[in-house]
Amino acid sequence: MIDAVREFVRRDLRAALVPWALARVFVVGALALTRFGVDHLEGARRPVQLGQGLFAWDAAFYRDIAENGYGAVRSGALRFFPAVPLGARGLGVVFLGNDALALLVVANGSAMLFGALLYRLARIETGDERTAVRAAWFAAIFPPAVALVLGYAEATFMLLSVAMFIALRRRRFAWAVPFALVAGLTRPVGVLLALPAAIEAARAWRETSLRDRVARVGAVLAAPVGSGLYLLWVRYAYGDLWLPLRIQNDRTHRGGFVDPFTRTFDGVGDLIHGDRFGSGLHVLWAGLFVVLIVVLLWRLPASYGVYAGAMLVVNLSARNLDSLERYAMSAFPLVLAVALVTARPDVERPVLAVSAAGLVGYSVLSFLGVYVP
Repeated sequence: MIDAVREFVRRDLRAALVPWALARVFVVGALALTRFGVDHLEGARRPVQLGQGLFAWDAAFYRDIAENGYGAVRSGALRFFPAVPLGARGLGVVFLGNDALALLVVANGSAMLFGALLYRLARIETGDERTAVRAAWFAAIFPPAVALVLGYAEATFMLLSVAMFIALRRRRFAWAVPFALVAGLTRPVGVLLALPAAIEAARAWRETSLRDRVARVGAVLAAPVGSGLYLLWVRYAYGDLWLPLRIQNDRTHRGGFVDPFTRTFDGVGDLIHGDRFGSGLHVLWAGLFVVLIVVLLWRLPASYGVYAGAMLVVNLSARNLDSLERYAMSAFPLVLAVALVTARPDVERPVLAVSAAGLVGYSVLSFLGVYVP
């Protein structure tokens, strides 16, 4: 056990540490420069998000839930699942009750471990060191990764997802159960982890023992059970099982479900008519994600591409496409696909540079209140 921990620190964590640290320099530096620019621009007013800093946008809700609980926050906060704020509240004891600081530690600590485990998973699937290193880099500096620096739940969700995939691919289905269960308590899209679990569980089903079959079924059901536990608590506390999902589908959030193909077509029209920071920009990203999903289906086992594809379809079925990039990146296989298609050095370097620039640019837009991370 001690040797395994040493190897993880020496190899996996070491591969993730530099890009993780650099991403935080980029995002915090963007915050400082944006504040400096706005404060010294005559007549400029500070956006709310700029004042909130690393607790901008959804991070403010997670902080308030961690500090005061759901009962002290307006009911709209119920759309945020409880694992991360509960974890921050528990860790807050170490920081003398500073739950806000604990939230940032949970988010950023999860991001570092996510990069390390993604490096390990890439080595398992490809056997190529360079691909694994690129995966760790893109996990940190892909433009939507600004959310992994803020006090969001995405980093924790992605960490749990990768850990689950490692267990699934190594046929350790019992180990996948707790990771999937907590993932279901972290974000509502955690239920989609049942799809890759089902694909992996079906492999060699006839040759498995009864005990192994029980573990496989448990891995498939764990994420939906996790989400269901939270919904049951909401039913007990607020009298409405589906309240978090209804809040999320409000017109000010997702805006309800629509046909993803029609929504994509409308987004192309938005792009043509100049809505470049609205749906049009999101559609360009959606096109890139489709290409990456094809790469996944071609290069990796089906569970990766199916999971990423399901996540993209769910996200494109929203009338409001805000945060599409963050939601899609929650399907971490897309990051693996980027690492796979940038194998040539003359491709890898410029794509890394563009990603870093995009991370800074999206950070500035997020703090200015223009872009919803």
